[in-house]
Amino acid sequence: MLLSCDRAPSQSSLGLVLERGVLKVGTLYGLTTYYTGPGGPEGFEYELAKGFADYLGVKLEIFPYYSLSQSFYHLEQQNLDLLAAELTVTRQRAEHFRFGPPYQQVSQKLVFKQGQQRPRDVSDLSGSLIVVADSSHTDTLNSLKQQYPALTWQESSDMDSEELMEAVIAGQYDYTVTDSNILALMRRRHPELAIGFTLQEPQRVAWAMSKKQDDSLFSAMLDYFGNLQQSGRLAALEDKYFGHVRQFNYVDTRLFIQAVDNVLPKYRKWFEEHAGSLDWQLLAAMSYQESHWDPKAKSPTGVRGMMMLTLPTAKDLGVTSRLDAEQSIRGGSQYLQELIRRIPDRIRHPDRIWFALAAYNVGMGHLEDARILTERQGANPDLWVDVKLRLPLLRQKKHYKTTRYGYARGDEAVTYVSNIRRYYDTLVWLEEQREKQQPQSLPESDSIDEKLQSTD
Repeated sequence: MLLSCDRAPSQSSLGLVLERGVLKVGTLYGLTTYYTGPGGPEGFEYELAKGFADYLGVKLEIFPYYSLSQSFYHLEQQNLDLLAAELTVTRQRAEHFRFGPPYQQVSQKLVFKQGQQRPRDVSDLSGSLIVVADSSHTDTLNSLKQQYPALTWQESSDMDSEELMEAVIAGQYDYTVTDSNILALMRRRHPELAIGFTLQEPQRVAWAMSKKQDDSLFSAMLDYFGNLQQSGRLAALEDKYFGHVRQFNYVDTRLFIQAVDNVLPKYRKWFEEHAGSLDWQLLAAMSYQESHWDPKAKSPTGVRGMMMLTLPTAKDLGVTSRLDAEQSIRGGSQYLQELIRRIPDRIRHPDRIWFALAAYNVGMGHLEDARILTERQGANPDLWVDVKLRLPLLRQKKHYKTTRYGYARGDEAVTYVSNIRRYYDTLVWLEEQREKQQPQSLPESDSIDEKLQSTD
């Protein structure tokens, strides 16, 4: 249990942080907030909080909690400097706490299991509904109960939103309510999660602070988020965690999961053997996007095989038969690693990986054209989140006529990278589940950041 901070009467909240050299941040364990991966702390909220601590020139001390009531209690007691836990700003919460600048928007979704009858509004609910206790979802349900007096639900302090969704899949409950960003990530793992309807339109997400604090730390927070927004780093971080899961395709996700079980084992040894400095799971995800792991795949443009190599590229890589699965995997891996080496060193991970994947699809020349367009338009050519918005412009004459390499289907490259990222995330999670069941069968998986760092 934390001890309350000893404050001098005249000491500012920012001064206290700077004097102790530590920023105390509360959060929740979760997929979008904070968790300890094999490579260390991870999570969207963790990275934001770490960035704020670095901005202040102090160390970050994270206090993860299992429930919102715990975290709000310690914030109110001023045992924490702030709470960073994907908190939606509700009227009830704003009465008790001070919220910083919003950095996301999420909506509340009613979730049920695919195959069951879809509820289209509250009046259609006919089974058990469970939500996280003390969450914004309980506030929404309490408001809806005024309109629907028969509405009932259970509240859980023992399970978080992810666990409740898994409980719905297992048939323990009929419905739950979750935020749209968490649902987007979970559906890559559990495609049978289906959306009934939206209970609450987009709400702001922000950090919370005690109202007992003065304005000094709050002002520093405003400056920090202003710099994040202006530099593009906030958009890049949001894209890192959520940018590739905005669109969901139930059939595609189910087919991929089935292919991991039924097809991947035939070729896995070659992905592992020829990955080189790459993560073999990234290479496998890329191959699935290219060919759905079909060694005889062929496109109308003449590229062929597991990694869809062109004939000239195959010859340069010493691939004598593009239809030979092992040769194709080896060649594709070598080619991708060469593209990564050609990406400017100043471009950091994981962006350099996304750039190299885009170049594999559309060509390095067209990628550079898109980066030039990005710079012309005042955005950052070294951030994937900015460049992916300009790649589709290569289909428009007014833009491609000003470039060196001309017309290109740049929008397809954006979809290509997004799909690989989704397949990769799903494959990593499936491997982690398999290792939990057979802990001695495979080496422990690395985190996505650690794996991608290894390609430098």
